[in-house]
Amino acid sequence: MTKDTSRVYYQLKWFVFLCALINSLTYSLTATAHVGSSGVIVQKQAGKYQLLIQVNPPDVVPGTAKVTVFVEQGRVSSIGARPIYFRSGDKGAPTHDVLTPVGDNRYEADLWLMASGSSSVELSIDGPDGKQQVVVPVMALATALRDMPAGTGWGLAAMGLLLVVMLITIIGASNADGIVAPDQSIGAALRRRRLLGMSIGLVVLVLILAGWRSWWNSTSEQYRTQQLYQPLPIHASVNVANGQRQLTIQIDTTDFKKNGRRRTLSYILPDHGKLMHAFLVRMPGLDAFAHLHPIRQDTLHYNVALPPLPGGKYLLYADVVYRSGFAETLTDTVEIPSLKISPEVAANAKPTDRDDSWLVTEPMGVKANAVNMPHLDNDMVVCGKPGASMKLEDGSSMLWMDKASPDLEAGKLYNLKFAVADAQGKAAPLEPYLGMGGHAAILRSDGTVYIHLHPVGTYSMAAEGSLVGRIADTARTFHYPDAAKFRDSIDTYVTKLNSLPEAEKNTLLMTAMPAMSHAMKTNNMVEFPYAFPRAGHYRIWVQVKRNGRVLTGVFDTQVNEPLL
Repeated sequence: MTKDTSRVYYQLKWFVFLCALINSLTYSLTATAHVGSSGVIVQKQAGKYQLLIQVNPPDVVPGTAKVTVFVEQGRVSSIGARPIYFRSGDKGAPTHDVLTPVGDNRYEADLWLMASGSSSVELSIDGPDGKQQVVVPVMALATALRDMPAGTGWGLAAMGLLLVVMLITIIGASNADGIVAPDQSIGAALRRRRLLGMSIGLVVLVLILAGWRSWWNSTSEQYRTQQLYQPLPIHASVNVANGQRQLTIQIDTTDFKKNGRRRTLSYILPDHGKLMHAFLVRMPGLDAFAHLHPIRQDTLHYNVALPPLPGGKYLLYADVVYRSGFAETLTDTVEIPSLKISPEVAANAKPTDRDDSWLVTEPMGVKANAVNMPHLDNDMVVCGKPGASMKLEDGSSMLWMDKASPDLEAGKLYNLKFAVADAQGKAAPLEPYLGMGGHAAILRSDGTVYIHLHPVGTYSMAAEGSLVGRIADTARTFHYPDAAKFRDSIDTYVTKLNSLPEAEKNTLLMTAMPAMSHAMKTNNMVEFPYAFPRAGHYRIWVQVKRNGRVLTGVFDTQVNEPLL
């Protein structure tokens, strides 16, 4: 290689490196920045370890998920984490990344999620108390678009222009230097050859840049129309027949062919024995609440009889889980008409599902001085600690235990702990409700934050079971069974399950989800790990079961931005 050729070669390498740098900067600034998200929170026992886990997935994929593990009990030497996608399973997953200790019994890591879809984070815990593995369901979804800052764009444009000029000059110089000795004077022929080389280089570069721009626009459009998550639309309506209001939820598949965003609607799994958990909350006071379980009529339609809720505009949140472990909340607003019926008709009205429950209470923000109203301020001392209380429909009281302060902080992990005492103030034992110690729903006053909570965290039993089973599968790819047969088998299972006696049904549900077992030290308490994602005014509905009856407590709290 001659001296001139070597010089040209290294100039070209430098040019390619800078082009790659510009491309990577452009992509990262437009597609991999993060915004706040509540993510997934899990609290569970794994052998001798009790862990509190928080995974904040990126809002743009590819991107990094923030994994934080608090070791609440047990001696840990190291924790590893790796993402496992449903479609590729264990065989297609990378090796574990080691989490970094950042404090007393706290470990953190940034974990790359390279593709959208249903995934999980597998944690491998090692220490003197043994080896354990925990699977945390995570939805890897692109939910945001990023605009490049104007200053960065102009800077990259100037750098790109400089690189183009450099490359044209390099091509012209190499075309001339390849046939003319370095010490020979430059004549007219040499100048023409150099200009010719530069002209050809300019044309080639223009074609390359035009092709690159076309590819970039195509990739960007694909991200917007296919990879960027859009909720599955539904249409909710209420019909009245024979003095009974019926809620119908219809799934809208109009855009399936247009944008390629399909859902495997025939492969919906039961979660806690129900194909759909629907929550209705009346706006603006959040004073009427219902937790219902619609029945599937066909692939696109679900029906449920409405309880005696007052008329008005309601927000609807419907939770479903697919065979892939992908969990989704479908949302809509629905106008429920007021209905005047006789006491006899009301008494004979039966819910669609025996586990349906509802509550009508005071509007949000009312400072209560009487029973059966939500309490904004501490009004009771329980075991020497302040707590909020509410009288339940059976005469017992629900107490918010160990509330850190009247106002909570956004982004901070809390254990929301509630206890039930009977009319005499003694601990009131609780029964399993849908296979668990209790359920909770949290809603921000404007409806923009909603979560369905379990004692083990913010994920669903069905999602965990599906992903754990996929990891145990040795197949590199997953093949779905026949859609009609699968749907029919699930409908048969749900019907049979709901016909069982309550004790037998709960035993079957708890056996099917051992990883979600979260036994309390006292059987009148239930707790939920949660971090409020945004400041605002929140209402919390806590549902437990006692003497065969679902009881709902309601509490309000203010959440502020964290103190600096």
